[in-house]
Amino acid sequence: MTVQKYRIAGMTCGHCATAVSGELSALAGVNSVDVDVEAGEVTVVSSAPLDIERVRTATEEAGYTLAGATT
Repeated sequence: MTVQKYRIAGMTCGHCATAVSGELSALAGVNSVDVDVEAGEVTVVSSAPLDIERVRTATEEAGYTLAGATT
């Protein structure tokens, strides 16, 4: 299992969390997604490391901007 954290710009509410979580959950290999709206962060647990561009595309599909990965 791999745990990766990402900063997402523009999330402000529960609807934001649902949209981002839904898009990231649809990526192959993703087991779970935890969104912290207040921190502007998403934690993704997956079977293998995710390609950052796939994460960026999914985030943009939800209507938000990937601001970067965190450690």
